[in-house]
Amino acid sequence: MIIFPAIDLRGGRCVRLLQGRAEAETVYSDDPGAMARSFRSAGAEWVHVVDLDGSFSGARVNVEAVQAIVAAGLKVELGGGLREEATVERVLSSGVTRAVIGTRAAEDPAFVAGLVRSWGDRIAVGIDARDGLVAVKGWVETTKLKALDLAKRMEDAGVATLIYTDIATDGMLKGPNLTALKAVLGAVRCDIIASGGVARLSHIEALAKLADDQPHLAGVITGKAIYERTLDLGDALRVAAGR
Repeated sequence: MIIFPAIDLRGGRCVRLLQGRAEAETVYSDDPGAMARSFRSAGAEWVHVVDLDGSFSGARVNVEAVQAIVAAGLKVELGGGLREEATVERVLSSGVTRAVIGTRAAEDPAFVAGLVRSWGDRIAVGIDARDGLVAVKGWVETTKLKALDLAKRMEDAGVATLIYTDIATDGMLKGPNLTALKAVLGAVRCDIIASGGVARLSHIEALAKLADDQPHLAGVITGKAIYERTLDLGDALRVAAGR
């Protein structure tokens, strides 16, 4: 199980938004590149990056910050504002390892299928769920589409990796929604990366145990817990690796 430390970008800075609310912002660093380097020093191989400005606007915004993160030497998984084929191509040609499609995936499965034909497993889909329904455009809008239905459509489109975020637990540091996660794991055979609620090492241990039974639980994203120091990244990496 891979640990993905998270960097959310807004205005070129590392921030966290409580449950995605733009007015509930905490700034953790003005130097995303340095943050990524600290993750690498702790032993991380991947970093999960979200361009929040892109999520809200539908256009790439924090280009320089993303490049600084890429330069840190980690594998970069990037989402936020990737709604056009040309944008995805630029991102993947610039050193980003994996592009995460969110809003456009909910609107146009054929678009995702086309990207998968071109880029294979370098395309992932983010499914952000609020009460079981898909939220889009930076979580501003909640659709009538069920998260499990979208997961199945993306599996049919050939997507290898899904990132499942439970909005209710995101940033709350109260633990992941294991019930919802198990439902997704049972619905599809794609690799699943879980996001939302991880606060301490016992949560990583619980997810690692679940991954023993469900090998396609491929990873977990954690952000605020690292910044607030309720979770040590090095310890999380060791537990996830079975050491």
